[in-house]
Amino acid sequence: MGSYAHGAVGTPLLGETIGANLERTVAAHRDRDAFVSVHQGVRYTYGEFDAAVDDLAIGLMRLGLARGDRVGIWGPNHVEWALVQYATAKIGVVLVNVNPAYRTHELTYALRQSGCRVLVAAPAFRTSDYVDMVASVRADLPALERAVFFWSDEWDALRAGGTAAERDALRARASTLQFDDPINIQYTSGTTGFPKGATLSHHNILNNGYFVAEGLRYTELDRVCVPVPLYHCFGMVMGNLGATTHGACVVYPEAAFDATATLRALEAERCTSLFGVPTMFIAELSALATPELAGLDLSSLRTGLMAGSPCPVEVMKQVTSTMHMPEVGIAYGMTETSPVSTQTATDDTLDRRCGTVGRAAPHVEIKIVDPGTGDVVALGEPGEFCTRGYSVMLGYWDEPEKTAQSIDATGWMHTGDLAVMDDAGYVNIVGRIKDMIIRGGENVYPREIEEFLYTHPAVADVQVIGVPDERYGEEIMAWVRLADAVDPATVGADDIRDFCRGRIAHFKIPRYVSFVTEFPMTVTGKVRKVEMREQAIADLGLQSAAAIRNA
Repeated sequence: MGSYAHGAVGTPLLGETIGANLERTVAAHRDRDAFVSVHQGVRYTYGEFDAAVDDLAIGLMRLGLARGDRVGIWGPNHVEWALVQYATAKIGVVLVNVNPAYRTHELTYALRQSGCRVLVAAPAFRTSDYVDMVASVRADLPALERAVFFWSDEWDALRAGGTAAERDALRARASTLQFDDPINIQYTSGTTGFPKGATLSHHNILNNGYFVAEGLRYTELDRVCVPVPLYHCFGMVMGNLGATTHGACVVYPEAAFDATATLRALEAERCTSLFGVPTMFIAELSALATPELAGLDLSSLRTGLMAGSPCPVEVMKQVTSTMHMPEVGIAYGMTETSPVSTQTATDDTLDRRCGTVGRAAPHVEIKIVDPGTGDVVALGEPGEFCTRGYSVMLGYWDEPEKTAQSIDATGWMHTGDLAVMDDAGYVNIVGRIKDMIIRGGENVYPREIEEFLYTHPAVADVQVIGVPDERYGEEIMAWVRLADAVDPATVGADDIRDFCRGRIAHFKIPRYVSFVTEFPMTVTGKVRKVEMREQAIADLGLQSAAAIRNA
């Protein structure tokens, strides 16, 4: 028997747009809490949220935005982010997610490549002044007509509501939308050195959020804590859409992840579900051990989801017991698949939840193939994980050739991950064909960093690898070969890192920098990154990934 499975279920796919689904939920749960932003002190019932979404949708239409136009959203976890998400969906405008950590180089690329007409953004976040950053790149963005910043006069005007005629126009627009229309672009780093815009439809992300939540047994009584970033599919799909498809409440503890704020929000809002990458759960467990939070009441918790990187067994045990989450699950996926392709069940054993990424998600096909031949491998044999179904993206925005490299002629998305399937259909991810690094849940592709570092005047060649890290799962290391004319005494690791700051996202900046005169190579002239990783682990005195997982 081959490594193939189909997530067959009796529950049908949702055949509606995000806006139509929201309105259906509002009709059933108008007076229930929909969104709570703890750090902002803002609460919306479903009725209030839908009214605010309609007002904003009318404001966006007043700007002349047509179905299929692109609007960028740049900011951390504010409730305004969710308003923009649902307002753009209601008028058929494609939302372009911009990572809050992006600097000017990355911001310019995303907005230009997607052809954004409007950018909606927070005025600032942490040390980044978004107003100044946008002003500095406007000349490079001819398609960008305006930037609207939260809490400004222009933002207030967008949200002011509309006339009866404008409300009729909103309903008329909504009636023309199709669930297969593109509605979201999420940039994922690419091996070519530039991010690719995974283009997702209403059907893609609405159903993925719905079925992930179904797997967690959500009802309108659930209250979902979302400390993961909204720009990522974990936050906006599994968090927002998972909740709103079930009439559940979304709780944002803070603008960005903070363990103490998350734990206090769990108690204050009586949350039943918590999302996070393993590093977040580790930080929360550490905070719970402090005298300040020792008496916190987390008894309302029931379930949640851990995704983004492998979960250490001991962490899962502590989350299950100390955090009162007996039904916490594991999910696996990628931005291009909306994102979830496999998920554990709430009643799976601890071994299944730690040793696998679950089974095929509802309505999703999965197979594991020989990377060389494309043939399905036998059960228990490693191969490339592929997935097919409603969740596979429409394609990379305006890049048909790159799309064809990832989605084959029969509709299978080739993930580049190596996996093994057992006879019960459970999948274990055992490695990566691509060189992708997963740092604290962020997917980082070495080629993108390498191409950036090539622009340093002292760098002749550079190779970037991931090395094991107890906190983040992996950390980034750059092996740098300096130009012959450069005195090695004049360039150090701090110089390389300083060159990166403000120009690429902080999580892409190498923690480790090693200066070398050559790289280990194969006989055919390919760099041996596996050997580099092994040498780095030895030189830096690091534990292997397996040792960290089993610690």
